[in-house]
Amino acid sequence: MSKLDSKIPAGPLKDKWKHHKDHMNLVAPNNRDKIDIIVVGTGLAGGSAAATLAEQGYNVKAFCYQDSPRRAHSIAAQGGINAAKNYQGDGDSTYRLFYDTIKGGDYRAREANVYRLAEVSANIIDQCVSQGVPFGRDYGGQLDNRSFGGVQVKRTFYAKGQTGQQLLLGAYSSMSRQIGKGRIKMYNRHEMMELVIVDGKARGIIARNLVTGEIERHSAHAVVIASGGYGNVYFLSTNAMGSNVSAAWKIHKKGAYFANPCYVQIHPTCIPVHGTQQSKLTLMSESLRNSGRIWVPKKIEDSVAIREGKLRPENIKEEDRDYYLERRYPAFGNLVPRDVASRAGKERCDAGFGIENNDTKEGVYLDFSTEIIKKGKEAAIEKHIHNPTDQQIYDLGKAWIEEKYGNLFVMYEKITADDPYKTPMKIYPAVHYTMGGVWVDYNLQSTIPGCFVIGEANFSDHGANRLGASALMQGLADGYFVLPYTIADYLSADIRTGAIPTTSGEFDQAEKDIKDKVNFFLNNKGTHSVDYFHKKLGHIMWNKVGMGRTPEGLKEAIAEIAQVKKDFWSDVKVPGDAEGMNTELEKAFRVADFIELGQLMAIDALHRNESCGGHFREDHATPEGEAERDDVNFKYVGAWEYQTDDITTEVLHKEDLIYENIEVKARSYK
Repeated sequence: MSKLDSKIPAGPLKDKWKHHKDHMNLVAPNNRDKIDIIVVGTGLAGGSAAATLAEQGYNVKAFCYQDSPRRAHSIAAQGGINAAKNYQGDGDSTYRLFYDTIKGGDYRAREANVYRLAEVSANIIDQCVSQGVPFGRDYGGQLDNRSFGGVQVKRTFYAKGQTGQQLLLGAYSSMSRQIGKGRIKMYNRHEMMELVIVDGKARGIIARNLVTGEIERHSAHAVVIASGGYGNVYFLSTNAMGSNVSAAWKIHKKGAYFANPCYVQIHPTCIPVHGTQQSKLTLMSESLRNSGRIWVPKKIEDSVAIREGKLRPENIKEEDRDYYLERRYPAFGNLVPRDVASRAGKERCDAGFGIENNDTKEGVYLDFSTEIIKKGKEAAIEKHIHNPTDQQIYDLGKAWIEEKYGNLFVMYEKITADDPYKTPMKIYPAVHYTMGGVWVDYNLQSTIPGCFVIGEANFSDHGANRLGASALMQGLADGYFVLPYTIADYLSADIRTGAIPTTSGEFDQAEKDIKDKVNFFLNNKGTHSVDYFHKKLGHIMWNKVGMGRTPEGLKEAIAEIAQVKKDFWSDVKVPGDAEGMNTELEKAFRVADFIELGQLMAIDALHRNESCGGHFREDHATPEGEAERDDVNFKYVGAWEYQTDDITTEVLHKEDLIYENIEVKARSYK
């Protein structure tokens, strides 16, 4: 019998969430101020959850390691947020969003959770509009939509190329109101160091004040983890430099199962790596694939000439360009899902057609010239300009592009010194998002009672590949419209519990463990910096647990990461002291967790003898080079249980994925 109880409600799919809400236990408004809730992370998921729970009357403590919740990594999301409102009248529906998400995830997501996500998606837009989020609008004043990868409808709402920032400001404004009322106690520049379990339930955390160095105890009746994903295990990723897995990994080591860690999304439209000293990659929004066409030269000698600076891409004739996504996937073209587009780009570069003059010759073009001409001609007709000149067409088309994506083009030009209106953008796949995460049931509760996990930190909604614009949707769905219901069902038994004391032996031990580790790091007489080990880990992860995986490479990665771990604990050097700000000490704790997680990711990828979504095993590919699933043996969620510091001893638990409402079939975008 599996230890995993997903608590999926009975009944028809479209009625599950409604019936579940109808029969859950509640906490009456007059009892909510007797309940304390800790929220770790204040991005879209954590910020919306903290604001909503405080509005309902609970006492909320919110923690973020940034100097303000406004700096959460959600701010970096650019392209948009999905919702099944069908404003375009092009055939969208709750079921269509549900189906596209399941298919996009390569049939490795839980059906009930995904349908609920699609069901509440429309409410998110209404909520955000009421907060004043400045979504893009069409000429008539209605909310506008754009297309995103993996779908054939327009369902993505956007605010130019800064949607995440605007949505986060909406959630932050709601939080700020509750902070002002005293219902949220905000702990900026604090990092969760440990979860405290009392009598089998999550009852608090140990946090470190990152400014003073003080180790603090905080208790609550429930703990919510909303700390984002773990893409920085690769060192180079599109994530903010401070993004880390520590909160999720800490609860994993206390009993929360970690699900599908090998499911990592490689985003196809990032600015290519330009040097070995680089520490951060920059994402160019997927929304650009609405208007840009991806290509490489058809002739390998043209690619060589471009890399050597002897040929400009603008000078390559149309017939000499290989628009490889349009060629391979005519039905979806440049808007295939991210994993498909990334692998196709890698294939072209591996074949020698890469155009970037970096160490690996990896890069392709994202070209807007076709769209500029098309939109310029349309604008000329609208303005009754007969026989417009080429310059007029260009100027009008450029103005249209600038209105839609202007800030993204400015960002690209500042980084690369190339004008993307005239010279195609250089892009290449890079680590972006993680579909794996802490295992949660239908109520978003982990295997630790009282410990809930929301947003990217959990595994629940995206299967093996997330569709673009669905991260913001999941974060806000969890925070605004799911967790406030499900956590009440759990907390209803705690209205007579009273405040949780922080003087118990469990808090004593948790604080001692953290202080001991602080002392170890500061007194270890090593010779290498934390970044030295993080880069070594990232190199192993990208080359052997990256876009293309082999059994041999994964076995090597497991052994090599074990050596990195051994070297880290014996030879890491952390300067400074425990009192006051010490960023190297912060990184040491985070990288220690990344090393262990990286090994588990390789173990998970080795055990999953199939290709699906972002997990591509080169020994499980179709003759055309597409992912080849094994639905007979691997149609399940793989949830790992921590045993000891030797990560190879982790125990696998399986949650079978049962599809009653869709046909599981080969994923095709041709």
